[in-house]
Amino acid sequence: MVTIESDVQQADNKNGIVTATGNVRIVYADRGMTATSRQAQYFSREGRLVLTGDVDVIDRDGQRLRAERLVYLLDSERMLAEPPAGRQVFSKFRLQQEGSRAPAAGKP
Repeated sequence: MVTIESDVQQADNKNGIVTATGNVRIVYADRGMTATSRQAQYFSREGRLVLTGDVDVIDRDGQRLRAERLVYLLDSERMLAEPPAGRQVFSKFRLQQEGSRAPAAGKP
């Protein structure tokens, strides 16, 4: 379940595109993620979410990504983050091998 809040939302059912504009806030509770941006577009036929303008994504563990544009492919769980002109993308995340567990509290 995803919750979207914004100043304006519109859906184009013919093309399968939902657009949210102005003070966009997306909460993906199942994954513990919250994203904010100036605009979000969901292309349902492609399973693609595009966030643009001051994109900030944070999860419940404090992992974070900041960019000007973020393209997220839902089916393959892949993303591409692009920075504002002349700047860099910022990300903060925990490195972990697939299949491994995070160490117990107090253990290295």
